[in-house]
Amino acid sequence: MKRIRVCISGLVQGVCFRAATRRAAADLNLTGWVHNLEDGRVEAVFEGEDTDVGKMIAWCKVGPPAARVEKVTTMEEQYAGGFPDFSIKYL
Repeated sequence: MKRIRVCISGLVQGVCFRAATRRAAADLNLTGWVHNLEDGRVEAVFEGEDTDVGKMIAWCKVGPPAARVEKVTTMEEQYAGGFPDFSIKYL
C-alpha cells in the first residue's frame, strides 16, 4: 500500500479538476482527498495499492479535458489508511 501527495500546476482550477479527480480515484478504489490551493494549483493525497496510485499519478499528468497540466510534483508519505473514501476538501 502507498500514500502519495501530489501538486498539479497549470490550468487546473475552474475546469472540474477536483470532481474528475474524485471520480478517477474512486474508479481505482483509492482513498484520500483533493483541494484547490490559493496559488492556483490543485493538491491531492492518494492512498491505495501501488499500481493504482501509479495509474492515478499518470491520470493527474493529463487531467480532465478542459485542464492544461504543466507540472505534477509527487512526494511519498507514510501510508496511514485513515481515509474512509476519496473526497473534495473545501478550504
